[in-house]
Amino acid sequence: MASEQGGLTEYIQHHLTHLTPHASKGGFWAVHIDSISVSLVLGILFSLWFWLKARKATSGVPGRGQAFVEIVLEFVDGQVKDVFHGDRRVLGPLALTVFIWVFLMNAMDLLPVDLLPWITEQFGIGHFRAVPTADINMTFAMSLTVFVLIIFYSFKAKGFGGYMHELFTAPFGANPLLWIPNFLLNIVELLSKPVSLAMRLFGNMYAGELVFMLIAGLFSAGSWLLYGMGIIGYTVWGIFHILIIGIQAFIFMVLTIVYISMAHDHH
Repeated sequence: MASEQGGLTEYIQHHLTHLTPHASKGGFWAVHIDSISVSLVLGILFSLWFWLKARKATSGVPGRGQAFVEIVLEFVDGQVKDVFHGDRRVLGPLALTVFIWVFLMNAMDLLPVDLLPWITEQFGIGHFRAVPTADINMTFAMSLTVFVLIIFYSFKAKGFGGYMHELFTAPFGANPLLWIPNFLLNIVELLSKPVSLAMRLFGNMYAGELVFMLIAGLFSAGSWLLYGMGIIGYTVWGIFHILIIGIQAFIFMVLTIVYISMAHDHH
């Protein structure tokens, strides 16, 4: 708790520390075991859940589980259909995976702040963070994957020559004097996509996690009044945060579809 960590500042710093290998020196290249393990477990559970529902699917009146999965599938397919006008056999499953996976990772923020760290500490493991999307390494990893898909679809739809021609001639035309300005503008636009994807998701989830930590600090303040305010604040923020969790997953999915669709289309 906060009192045990030497105050609210130390409590927050403790909970913002990632679990890394002992040999790791930290920094940008540090391997965050907590973010990787939580995201992998959630990804496996999501895949297993949908696979089981697909195996048990019936053409008659669906059960509640099958009905929920069908609603999600139709919702995601509708978003893809509205934006992307090419072959959806790859982009549809990709959009579904992005939406559900990011939603589940965001939803880890609804767990009590001290729950997973307390469980891991019982096994001698400390500094465990439960929200992978509050880790900038994780959000950048996902956005860079989308970036690779953008490059792939650009070459697939336009060919090497067509894509190079677009980079050097759009948006100001094919005048040789404008080739360099065109190329620089296109590179800035291209690089801004993964950065905006990663920073938007990270910023919102990191801020939400920090608010939960600040509220949790009230529980150890030694005052019944602050304890009651903490319970009320945790409940209110948790309800509001459910909306943020869904919106951020939806935005990440939609922007992924939009960016790949833009790469697929010609100027």
